[in-house]
Amino acid sequence: MMKRGVLCEEEKEAKKQKLLDQIGDGHLPYLSPKDDTFYDLWRTCYSKLTLLQAKHINADLHHTVQNAFLSLLDNGCLFQDLVRLKGKDILTPVSRILIGRPGYTYKYLNTRLFAVPWINDELNTQYCTRNLLDTYKAFSDLNKFLYSQTVNELQKLRKAHKNDCFQHFDYKEQVKSDKRPCTLNNENKELHSLEPFNVTLINYMDPRDMPCLKEEPYFGMGKMAVSWHHDENLVEQSTVAVYNFSYQESAHDINGDDKDPATWNVGLKIAWDIETPGLCIPLNTGDCYLMLDDLNKTHQHCVIAGCQPRFSSTHRVAESSRDTFQYIKSQCNSALQNLHMDPDTGAAALKSLEPRVLGQTEEIHNEVEFEWLRQFWFQGKRYNKCTTFWKEAMTELENHWKQMETMTSLVLKAIENENLTVDEKCNILKNILPCLVERQNLRQEWRESYLFENKWNNVIFRS
Repeated sequence: MMKRGVLCEEEKEAKKQKLLDQIGDGHLPYLSPKDDTFYDLWRTCYSKLTLLQAKHINADLHHTVQNAFLSLLDNGCLFQDLVRLKGKDILTPVSRILIGRPGYTYKYLNTRLFAVPWINDELNTQYCTRNLLDTYKAFSDLNKFLYSQTVNELQKLRKAHKNDCFQHFDYKEQVKSDKRPCTLNNENKELHSLEPFNVTLINYMDPRDMPCLKEEPYFGMGKMAVSWHHDENLVEQSTVAVYNFSYQESAHDINGDDKDPATWNVGLKIAWDIETPGLCIPLNTGDCYLMLDDLNKTHQHCVIAGCQPRFSSTHRVAESSRDTFQYIKSQCNSALQNLHMDPDTGAAALKSLEPRVLGQTEEIHNEVEFEWLRQFWFQGKRYNKCTTFWKEAMTELENHWKQMETMTSLVLKAIENENLTVDEKCNILKNILPCLVERQNLRQEWRESYLFENKWNNVIFRS
């Protein structure tokens, strides 16, 4: 799994370098609203991007959501992440928090974020203050609004496709850019059953704290707060919806003279394409944009920094098959089925020495340690400011992990037992040894990350 991640990064770097080589010393063309053909390009090659202007959104919702952003900042609930990029540990210039369904997580750049639960009447979640409870509710309300807007916009897109309203576009241009603006990949899905956004990633960026922003390399759009990317680990063909809020006047001009330096912009381009011009869209406070259907897959986007501090709430349908507390809890319970605890003496014993079962247990052992516990505790006590949900959940997972540590010891003792034949011992080792080697290597990697972070006073894993 980690090797695949390394390969993906290498593939991306190779594509990026190839694109830069093709461009040479110049820049590719891009269009902004000041260009006459801007809206034509938007309709032909970026038709699955929708901008909801602030003036068309309820003022009360704006007020509630923008106060919620400031509440997160005032309460110290926005955090920089230590992520792994190109084999290096890097502290993100952007501060974030994930809010969403109880027990959900979202992983990016090898870092797992744990969602602070938004309001759920069925869950007795404890929040630190009444103010924060109202804050999380605001993003839950925004989530419902953006979901309803997504359904509406997908309906419009479907109707446009059925009416073939784009047939006057130049077919050669569509083929050249490999874009078919009328194609809707969610067409066979019933929109009323479209999966709602399950998390929102809140971002906070202040250009005054980001003096070393890189220039956008392909088009010369300006300084990038977030570089070109596809949002990862999302349900296939799911929409991403973003609410934009910038505030506080600032005199720092970090962009060029060709656009309003105070304005933040979202840049879009067709992935790894040099034929089609890019698109640069200014974002005013309260504007929302929707990347509908498969746009996040076929296109890349970046964020061009303005002068004012900016918040964004990015609502998404995160892949949840392996990324929820319920999932990892189920995995642990499955592994512990092979452990017998004597009710009288408390002595532990393995029910089976079947090699396949032992191998699966060690895989789960690694998963809970490196994908969950170390990810959580490495981020410190940040979540204690927000909710008790994850501390309680992690305490439960820790107990399961300790039991699996016991199970590993029992397996190794069994291998030393002279009652097993050489073939039986070899079969057991064949199934568990890869996991044990991986565990040793990953523990060393995590030790190095702890040293880099230099914030640990108490590391719960001593190995």
